[in-house]
Amino acid sequence: MFRILASCLLGLSLVSLPVHGAYGQAARRAEPVRLEAQRPGRTDVYILSFGLWGPQSVFESEARGAARILERLYGSKGRTIVRFNTKRQAGATPQTLLAAAEAVGRTLDPAEDVVVLVLTSHGTPEGIGLVAGRDTRLITPADVGRLLDRTGARHRAVIVSACYSGIFARALADERTLVITAAAADKPSFGCRDGATWTYFGDAFFNKALRAEARLDAAFEQARSLVTQRERREGFDPSNPQIAGGSQVLARLGAR
Repeated sequence: MFRILASCLLGLSLVSLPVHGAYGQAARRAEPVRLEAQRPGRTDVYILSFGLWGPQSVFESEARGAARILERLYGSKGRTIVRFNTKRQAGATPQTLLAAAEAVGRTLDPAEDVVVLVLTSHGTPEGIGLVAGRDTRLITPADVGRLLDRTGARHRAVIVSACYSGIFARALADERTLVITAAAADKPSFGCRDGATWTYFGDAFFNKALRAEARLDAAFEQARSLVTQRERREGFDPSNPQIAGGSQVLARLGAR
């Protein structure tokens, strides 16, 4: 079945396939992942950062940059996994995403530690796009929920930089799951240009706000203001970034 992808700049087609159906044999074929061990009595933060849309380099750049900034913020060197697709490389497939989540699940303490998942790509009102070579999929909020569950973490933060990404806040946010999105469920976001370093939201949140403000909720408020000002200045209808849930996550991160 075909769905039309309402992307930031392009009108493209996605074949909507059940991503969870591709997960089974999956991880056995992905490269092994080694992570630093969990430290008892401390809240370690494990970072998964995935640039999903191969045809445009901005998503690779944003996944890498977000991981670097979060790693510095949380002291997560050795506890970070970055996967991305490019025009020539299929590095962020359902198989490698699952393998990364399961590697975290084998390492962290579910009660003590926090997982931060970053997804950057084009989005639709139903999900977020994954293009890895000829493999084109739509990843839904339910798929992301299953991926988070594979990590075993009780406390999770999900940051989605994509058009219409507010659907992830609606579906996943609760007191143990913080969800931050680049746009409301009915709004596009902007800046996903091939060759750019960041999308508009990624630049405002990761590259600017998080360099000055360690709390994710406070950094989000700064980023929302920055990105809204930029969108209005450039004549765009504001994307209306969203934050929801995560009271326990914010408390745990703040107590580190």
